[in-house]
Amino acid sequence: MSEAVQAGSPLVRACRREPVPFTPVWFMRQAGRSLPEYRAARGQGSILDAIADADLAAELTVQPVRRHGVDGAVLFSDIVVPVHAVGFGVEVEAGRGPVVAEPFASRDDLRRLRPFEPDEDAPYVGAAARAVVAELGDAVPLIGFAGAPFTVASYLVEGGPSRTFAKVKTLMHADPSLWEALVARLADMSAAFLGAQIRAGARVVQLFDSWAGVLSPGEYERFALPATRRVFEAVAPLGVPGILFGVGTGELLGLMASAGARVIGVDWRVPLDAARRRVGVAHAVQGNLDPAVCLAPWEVAATEAREVLRRAGREPGHVFNLGHGVLPETDPGILTALVELVHAEGRAGVVGP
Repeated sequence: MSEAVQAGSPLVRACRREPVPFTPVWFMRQAGRSLPEYRAARGQGSILDAIADADLAAELTVQPVRRHGVDGAVLFSDIVVPVHAVGFGVEVEAGRGPVVAEPFASRDDLRRLRPFEPDEDAPYVGAAARAVVAELGDAVPLIGFAGAPFTVASYLVEGGPSRTFAKVKTLMHADPSLWEALVARLADMSAAFLGAQIRAGARVVQLFDSWAGVLSPGEYERFALPATRRVFEAVAPLGVPGILFGVGTGELLGLMASAGARVIGVDWRVPLDAARRRVGVAHAVQGNLDPAVCLAPWEVAATEAREVLRRAGREPGHVFNLGHGVLPETDPGILTALVELVHAEGRAGVVGP
C-alpha cells in the first residue's frame, strides 16, 4: 500500500475522492436503540438531557465504534440543540421527535432566535467532542452534524413532525422575505454549531436536510438552497469535508451538489450509479442500503449491500452508509457483518486489484 493511501483516515480520504485502502463505512443513527449497551447507559429521560451530559454523550458516541468497527464516530447530539439552547421552546418527545410549544408564526418570533453561542449556550457539545477525540485519536475521525435550515425551520413552523408541511410551504410562498430571514438565522446557528464541533476535533461534518424531499426542484432552489449554501460557505475556511443528506431527494441531487458539500448523501431510492451521474464527478457519494433490509436474514442484507457496492463502482469517493438511520429493531450483528463485508469487498477508490 502506498504512503499516500496510508496517510489520513479512509473516511476523510473517501470524502475528498482520494485513494483509500478500503471502502469506509458508518451508519446514521449508529449510536442508538439498536445497541443494548446504549439502552443500558442511556436510561430514561429526555435525549436533550443525555446530550447535555458530556461524559454520557461521549460514551454513546464511541459505543458503535467498539461494537461494529465503523470508520467514523458520529457525535451523539441532535439537530435541534441550537434552537433548544437559545430558549426557543423546542423539546424532543420520545417516539415523535422535536416539538415546539409556540411555533414560529410571525416576524416577532425572530426575536426568539438570538445568535447561538456554542461555548456559552451548549458547552457540553465541545466537551463531548473533545472527549471522543481524546479516546479515538486520528484513527477513527469524529463526524459532527447539524440540521439544514429548511429542515429545522420545518419543525419550528409546523410545531413538530408533519406529513403535509402545509404551514411551511404557506409561509415560504406567502411571505418569502420572512422565510428568508428565518432560514438565514437558522443557517448562522447551524454554522456556529458545526464550527464548534470542528474546533473540538470533528474531521467530517454532515448537514441533515431530512425533509427537503417534500420540495419541488424550483422550491428547493429558491427557498432552501441559498441558506444551505450559507452554512457550507461559513465553515469552508475550517477545511473539513462536508456531507449533505436528505430523504426523498432524488430529483434534487443535482441542485444539492451546488450547495458546497464535498459529499452528497443518497437515500435508498436512487441507485448509486445514477446518483453519481446526477451529482457529477467532482463529488463523492454516501449511501445507500435500505435500512429495512437490515431486518432481513443476513444473506439478503449481504446481497443488497453487494449491489450497493457494485453500483458505487471503482471511481474514488464512496462512503458506505444506509439510506437513512438504523432502525431500532436492527440486530447489531448484522451491522457488524456489514462493516466486515464492505471493508473486504468495497472497491471504490481502492488501490490495488
